[in-house]
Amino acid sequence: MFVRISSVILFFLFLTLVACDKSQSIHPIRKNIVESVYASGIIIPKNEHSIFALINGTIIKKYVNDGDSVKKGQILYEISNETQSARLNSAKQLLSKSSYDVSGNSNILNDLKLNMQNAEARYKMDSILKDKYRKLLDNNAASQVEYDNYVLQYTTSLNNYQSAKEKYQSSKSDLNINLSNAQSQLASAESDLSNFIIRSDMDGVVFKTYKEEGESVRTSELVALIGATTDRVLKLSVDQQDIDRIKMNQEVLLKTDITGSTIYKAKITRLYPLMNDADQSFRVDAEFTDAVNLPFIHSSVEANIIIQTKNNALVVPRNVLVGNDSLMVKINGDQELIRVKTGILTLDDAEIASGIDENTEVILPAEK
Repeated sequence: MFVRISSVILFFLFLTLVACDKSQSIHPIRKNIVESVYASGIIIPKNEHSIFALINGTIIKKYVNDGDSVKKGQILYEISNETQSARLNSAKQLLSKSSYDVSGNSNILNDLKLNMQNAEARYKMDSILKDKYRKLLDNNAASQVEYDNYVLQYTTSLNNYQSAKEKYQSSKSDLNINLSNAQSQLASAESDLSNFIIRSDMDGVVFKTYKEEGESVRTSELVALIGATTDRVLKLSVDQQDIDRIKMNQEVLLKTDITGSTIYKAKITRLYPLMNDADQSFRVDAEFTDAVNLPFIHSSVEANIIIQTKNNALVVPRNVLVGNDSLMVKINGDQELIRVKTGILTLDDAEIASGIDENTEVILPAEK
């Protein structure tokens, strides 16, 4: 009984050894191979602009809806402005009064000018009298007291004239300053009032409005998203381990969720140096190289950025590599581990630059 069992075991052991000796193998093939870097992202409009409110208030009028085409300067929203309108009216009234005060019809300046002219006339008359009594005194026709009185009268009228003249010039200068201030206040009020009117800052299309009539809005709050009507940009994320392989103008092949299996071509147009800490990736922008009309935005995309290509390369499946630079091959019936030089590596294939040829028998790894 013991002998029979041992014979069976030996028989099955022999079959196992024979099976192990029949390792599966392949020969390298010639094919075109492409090295690429995977990237994911979204489609955004070129020159995408976020429009923000510049003042607190309530939306009293909405002029556009999602999908509308707009021109630069076109009104998007109007915010309540009762207080600002009152301020503007006050500034206009102040400017009107200030303009009148410096005009030829100004009561203030006319009264001061009249006082100055009267003081000048009195000063000139007293000057004549002073000179007259100076001659009379010299001819002993008037007393020294009489002459001194006219000198005092002349001095007083001269001072009054100079004072009236200075007051006129000073008041005129002050009124001109008031006019300049009133003009500045009006300009400020008009500028502030314009903040209650939200306008488009470009020609394009309204992708999204965030406020409706009757809703409150705060300063710097987003109210609309506007962008180019047709031009699109691919906003891609590339893993930090791959970013140093990405260069300007590299070709990009991509698919979008909107169009399914359709393949589009683009090229890298911008690299951003700041890493996104959240997912350890870098932003890369690309633009379509073909005329592509995609009216929708923020659709997700999957892309392959082409690093390099090689035609008629000697290729083996990547899973036959032992480590990064060796292959198990069969030479004269024996298995032998040899060193090779690899080239382009993809997820599925490995280019063998040297070390084997098409006739080399490469051992496939055992299935697990």
